[in-house]
Amino acid sequence: MGHGMVTMEDVARLAGVSKMTVSNVVNNRAGVSEPVRRRVLEAIRRSGYRVNVSARTLKSGRTGVIGLAVPDVESAYFGHLASHVIAQARRRGFHVAIEETGAGAAGEAGAIAHSRTLQFDGLILSAVELDRLEEPADAHYPIVMLGEQDFGGRFDHVAMPNEEGTRVATAHLAERGCRRIAIVTGGALEGVNVVTRRYQGYRAALAERGLDAGPPLLFALDGMSMAAGRAAAHRIADSGLGVDGVVAVTDTVCLGILRGLADRGLRVPGDVRLAGFDDIPEAAFSVPSLTTVAPDHRWMAARAVELVTARIESPLRPTGQYVAPFELMIRESSD
Repeated sequence: MGHGMVTMEDVARLAGVSKMTVSNVVNNRAGVSEPVRRRVLEAIRRSGYRVNVSARTLKSGRTGVIGLAVPDVESAYFGHLASHVIAQARRRGFHVAIEETGAGAAGEAGAIAHSRTLQFDGLILSAVELDRLEEPADAHYPIVMLGEQDFGGRFDHVAMPNEEGTRVATAHLAERGCRRIAIVTGGALEGVNVVTRRYQGYRAALAERGLDAGPPLLFALDGMSMAAGRAAAHRIADSGLGVDGVVAVTDTVCLGILRGLADRGLRVPGDVRLAGFDDIPEAAFSVPSLTTVAPDHRWMAARAVELVTARIESPLRPTGQYVAPFELMIRESSD
């Protein structure tokens, strides 16, 4: 192509399609076959076409981009969730920009500020500390919250089945004959967060069965990592408490526990039965495979994208609070 500004019409001629088809591909709209989509994308690459975002924003008031802010982009869980959010957003004609908050108030406040500065149409935010912040200056900016905080109805909120999921996982271990069931979780047991909510579910299941839930069976973590889980497993094995079941706050932690118990010569499930939470893809491929609480990640992503796009269309609509359905995936670590 020449050195002048390449237009959408130029791309359409190069690809042998209509301008509307090029527009549909650029905006990720449905209704374009995969071969045609690939042909248009190749024409865009060859021509050097660039979308004039500023002009499009001025015309429509939108950029076609939704922000997704998560605590840790390296986390298996958040990577899994992000893939579902991207797929669901694409179905509605949106791109997704991902940002890491570091699970801190400053990072979460920054994600809101950046999404507005960069003119994202809305934001899906997995919040850890946002309850300590004031609402955005523009109270009508479309935000959907993921996470365990209590937002008091200020935002649309999609939550995990934390208490009920952990209660069911703990009950399952008890039904398999475990009587000394430990929990490996974070050390902050105050406030409203994923740690406190899952701990409450664990305690409720033990109380229903008259089993001990005393402090010796709580093994606190320094971080939600496999390395921290492995160290906790060493402490469990060395404790002399006769632990025969372990509920882990996440599957990532549970994988570390599996390794740590093996370090000490303990067999899973022969000596200790394990249950995790999240059903990350790796859970089904570990040896033994992990029993885990499996929230419906696709449902969560679809609901979050549905809510943020609805709020883009209608900023003053009432907020809603939703808890994901789940299934207990019973695998080799508890059978």
